[in-house]
Amino acid sequence: MSTTATDQIKGGSFLLTPLGHLPQFTPEEFGDDAKEFARAARDFMQGEVIPRDEEIDKLDLPLSVKLMKQAGELGLLGLEIPEAYEGMDVDKRTAMLVLEEMSKQGSFAVTYSANCGIGTLPLVYFGTDAQKKAYLPKLATGEWLAAYALTEPGSGSDALGAKATAVLDGDHWVLNGTKMWITNAGFADLFTIFAKVDGQHFSAFLVEKTDPGISTGAEEKKMGIKGSSTRAVILENCRIPKDRLLGELGKGHKIAFGILNIGRFKLGVGSVGGMKRILEYTIKYTSERFQFGKPINSFGLIQQKLADMATKIFVGEALNYRTIGYLDDALHATSWDSPTAGADKMAAIDEFTIECSISKVWGSEALFATADEAVQAFGGYGFSAEYPPEKAQRDCRINRIFEGTNEINRLLIAGTLLKRAMKGDLPLLQFGQQVAKEIANPPKAGDFTGPLARLKHGVELSKRQCMVAAGLAVQVLGQKLVDNQEVMARMSNMLTEIYAMESAIVRAERMLENGHRWAEIARDMTELYVNESWHRVHGDSRMLCADVVEGEALRHALAGVKAFAEFHPTSSARLRGRIASQLIQRGSYPIEII
Repeated sequence: MSTTATDQIKGGSFLLTPLGHLPQFTPEEFGDDAKEFARAARDFMQGEVIPRDEEIDKLDLPLSVKLMKQAGELGLLGLEIPEAYEGMDVDKRTAMLVLEEMSKQGSFAVTYSANCGIGTLPLVYFGTDAQKKAYLPKLATGEWLAAYALTEPGSGSDALGAKATAVLDGDHWVLNGTKMWITNAGFADLFTIFAKVDGQHFSAFLVEKTDPGISTGAEEKKMGIKGSSTRAVILENCRIPKDRLLGELGKGHKIAFGILNIGRFKLGVGSVGGMKRILEYTIKYTSERFQFGKPINSFGLIQQKLADMATKIFVGEALNYRTIGYLDDALHATSWDSPTAGADKMAAIDEFTIECSISKVWGSEALFATADEAVQAFGGYGFSAEYPPEKAQRDCRINRIFEGTNEINRLLIAGTLLKRAMKGDLPLLQFGQQVAKEIANPPKAGDFTGPLARLKHGVELSKRQCMVAAGLAVQVLGQKLVDNQEVMARMSNMLTEIYAMESAIVRAERMLENGHRWAEIARDMTELYVNESWHRVHGDSRMLCADVVEGEALRHALAGVKAFAEFHPTSSARLRGRIASQLIQRGSYPIEII
């Protein structure tokens, strides 16, 4: 395994590096300044947004605009805008800690995130100085709000299949086409719109809502996030000045896909914020709801739900802030004073495409599972719109579609890893050769040290099982592997679980070493997660082998997987009981960051 802590970290290198050998930022490392920003966001949400939950969800757009302007007055809209354009230019860690707090009301979370993320950041990273001076100060204060228009009626995941066109007519561009599902379209002042110049050069443009030829359709009737504005944007000979081209002609894909990467890790963080709110009201309800003479959270299967919710929060925090730590370290290498700052910073983010997609997939699915368990814990009341779980489940369903469906992101996770291996950017082949040699002498439990040594052993075995199965798929399918989407998805599932388990172990072990107040529950949640997830990796590795070979070849492959299967579970029931007891006593998720 070739990567060490002193090397430049490469996206995807976690698979090839011994657990704990890469630096990892953990939530316990946040400083006072970051916490102060997050507390301001929490106070704003608790004081202004959550009390108006029902009004927001009736699609009161003037109220949403008012709240966004209030957020702007507090400095919460300009966190990622450079200081030269009246922003605060905080690091991604701080901005994401704020986002987590801002994500505790589903519809407002979408409005806020779309504005500050995909709505504003294309301009931050790709705009000219004149463009930034014209718009960023307004966006930083909330005077103007932003939207991002990529999807079309006939092109969603296939963004480059867009039909919208742009033609240069003297000193103006003329845009025609229709964009679909555009968040904030009902009140946005500035749109980043993608179109093809002369029908082939995919490019991005800045369009103001007052430009001639731009209009919006009616509000979409949606399953959830009913309080966020979602409309079609219609371009009918929309004329904009020539200098509104964003970035380079024909390079719109760099903007589109780069910004989607940012949206993905933000969705992961936002999912954790949503889970915390769901867990809190589920603990409260199950403490107050009595059946058979007892509160229902005294029963084992309700405790199971509570413990699993909290465990997902702990793991989600660990993997999200690990990814964001990598991004910050890479972004800090480039100053905004550099003439190529935007492109360099976007390249730094693109390096962690795999990790960004993992955050999105893992977080969105963990949030949905948490909301679903809350519905179940509330019983019949969970199915009633009078109680919060019903809306939470509807609201969070979109997250598995936003910023590229989870299916597309699974293909990105495995596809990016394989592409980098083939280019020589990741020593995947060398690691595979090492794993092949280890089959006769696999890692032993005694090879690992520390309070979580057994769990470390389990993760290292998981990495090798993944490599056995993935290596077989590459060997058998070759270039055709990328067309076998089920195999690619299994590979991605294994990579995701490995990243999640490893992130939680490093975080929990540091908490134990530092004598953190909540170190013991962190240990229990980490052990519970590895206890359950290790077997998912094991199962996927076996099934992946069966997807690509059969007969004697399959028996041989399964023997290779089995060589790395000496991980013995402990009692998940006992772990869940201890975790649930702490949750019930506390009344909320106990490990406070701010």
